Order: sequence, then structure tokens, then C-alpha cells
Amino acid sequence: MKMTRREYLKGAAGLAAASMASGPLAALAQGGKLALPETMIWSTYDVGSTGYVEASAIADAFGKRYGTRVRLQPSGTAIGRVKPLKDRRVSHAWLANELFFSVEGLYEYCAPDWGPQDLRTLLGRVNSFSVVATKVSGIKEPKDLKGKRFAIARANSSVNIKVEPILAFAGLTWEDMELVEFPSYGATLKALVEGKADCAGVAPNAATLRELEASQYGIGWVALDPANKEGWARAQRAVPFVAPFQETIGAGLSEANPVWMMGYRYPMITVPADASADEVYAMTKAVAESYDTFKDANPIMPRWEVTKAGTPPMDAAFHEGAIRYLKEAGIWKPEHQEWQDRTLKRHRLLQAAWKEMMATGPAKSAAPEELQKLWGPRRAEALKSL
Repeated sequence: MKMTRREYLKGAAGLAAASMASGPLAALAQGGKLALPETMIWSTYDVGSTGYVEASAIADAFGKRYGTRVRLQPSGTAIGRVKPLKDRRVSHAWLANELFFSVEGLYEYCAPDWGPQDLRTLLGRVNSFSVVATKVSGIKEPKDLKGKRFAIARANSSVNIKVEPILAFAGLTWEDMELVEFPSYGATLKALVEGKADCAGVAPNAATLRELEASQYGIGWVALDPANKEGWARAQRAVPFVAPFQETIGAGLSEANPVWMMGYRYPMITVPADASADEVYAMTKAVAESYDTFKDANPIMPRWEVTKAGTPPMDAAFHEGAIRYLKEAGIWKPEHQEWQDRTLKRHRLLQAAWKEMMATGPAKSAAPEELQKLWGPRRAEALKSL
């Protein structure tokens, strides 16, 4: 049975009134054959966001199938979603690229009380991203971006980090384009509709893209050929959480007119690395086994099917409890373990490099801007051994 967004929000409001569990080892509810905590708290994106709606649908399924009450704690900021997990005030965080930034010690996480965080994923829904272009610009593949007017909002780190592998795919950098600055993500897309720019980075479900599609400039997408192994190797060296993904949903896209884009994960169910393996196993299995209860709630929910949501790459390594279930379900393959081992090594290298840096005098007393200047070269040096 389909559920409306209004029903999600109404249900979530009721869940928010539920009493909080005393901790991760709260009493267990024996719903069916799988034991879950009676109450869980998840941090998510804002009310109305795709991530909030998805978490609400799965929370509702948990209530129906297992009797577990889930309280959603929405936040409009990355720190607002990650810090409650760090402080153990939520059991799970439903994260986007702030997970990558936090495990790498980037942006706001390059601070004395942060640095590379030790976090793990359970499952993550496949999403797509590419550079959208006006049809009249003639841009069709990454190499065509050279010299074009690229609409950028510099403060939008989550979008900009995903443009970098697309540029790397063709051996380009930001300097190869004419950057036209705008104050927000929405403004960068409006710029294409108004003819003020040729292209911008975007996920294909953005509403403004329908305006571009209907405009005098038309819509086109930068296609990333999955057969171009060298291009993908360069892309994945730039950002390790991306992989080829053929998109059919969105403006200018259809089953008859798909485009190979860059796949990434949003949202990703995230826990601390030292979370109980048994509890993580139970959570992973619960999402997998309640799929039939939530899969029709929204057109995007079928991408939570465990064979799709339980494979790399992710923004952080998988938790051992999740891997236990994925192996049991026959989903975890040798190539997935190879990715896991590389990612764990990356995490260890960065955590060690940060600890070493913070033991030095200059880092201890550095202002945020100074600390970022110190961390950039240290991070790059640490990653050379991968």
C-alpha cells in the first residue's frame, strides 16, 4: 500500500513523542524472529528532505513489523547530524557526503575536537550525480567541459566534491573551466535556465531541471562511459566513493533514454566503528527483511533492496556486523572485501596522520584556517601509500 508524505510526517511526529531508550542496551522487543531495541533514535536530514522521508518509511515499517519505536531527529546541518552520533545521543545517523568529510577530517571536521572520525556504514541507497548542461552548449562528456561556464556555489561542499571526479575522468581540473559564482545550489541551476552558465553539478531529481528541460536552452547530461577504465580509475582516485550507475529517472532521462552517471550513496545508515556487532547485524537484517513493508512507500524506495544497498562503494567502510549479515545473505563478494580492506587502511592512515599532526606545537595552537593548511599536505602524503 502506498503512503503519502503527509502520512510519513504524521507518523514521524507521533514517533517523536515516544520515550527515549536508556542506552544502546535497552530492553529488546521480540517482534517476529528478530530482536531489536524497543526504541531507537536516528539523526536525519531536515523534515521534507528525501532522506527524512526514506527514514520515516523504514521507521514505520519497523514499528509495524517489530514493534520498535523510532524517533527521528532531523537537522539541516552536517554537524547537526554527525555530532549526536559522536556523542552517542542517537544510535544511527542517516548521512550524505558529510560522512566522507568526517572520516577524512575535511572542512568543518578539520578542527581540534574533530579530525578523522571512526565511523562505519550498514547500508546506503544508490543515488546518481553528474554535470547537467544546456543542450545548446554541446557538452556531452567530461572532456567537453573545458572552457565552459560552470555555475558554482563555493560553500556547497557536498556538490563540489562530486564534480571533482567528473573532471578527473577527463584529466581536467577546476582551472580548465570558467567558474561563474552563485550564492546557492538552487541559484546555480537557475543560471542554466536563464542562460547565465553552461553547466552545473546536480542530482537528476532536482525540480529546477524540469524548467531547464522546457526552456529555450534545453537539457543535456555529461555521460561517463563505464567502459572507459582509465577515466574511472582517475575518478576514483579523486574520490573513492563513486562508481558507474545508469540513471533512468529525472529530467531528460527515461528507460528509453538512460545516461551513465556517477553513482554514490545517500542516505547511508551510519554507526560508530565500535558499535555492537550483534546490534548492527540485527539492524541490517531488519532493514532487509522489512523491505516488502516499505518498498512501495515512495518511487525511490526499491533502491533500498539489500542487494543494491548492501554493496560498496560507500563513504566509509562497512561495519563488521553488517558484513556478517551480507555474507549470510550471499551478497558480500571477494571484490567487496578487497574494497573494504583498502578503505579500512585509508581510515587508519588518516587517523594516524591526524594524531601525529596534532601532537606538534603548530597544530595545537592553530586557528581553523591554519589547521586546514597544515592538514591538506599531511593528508595527501598519508594517502600516497594506498
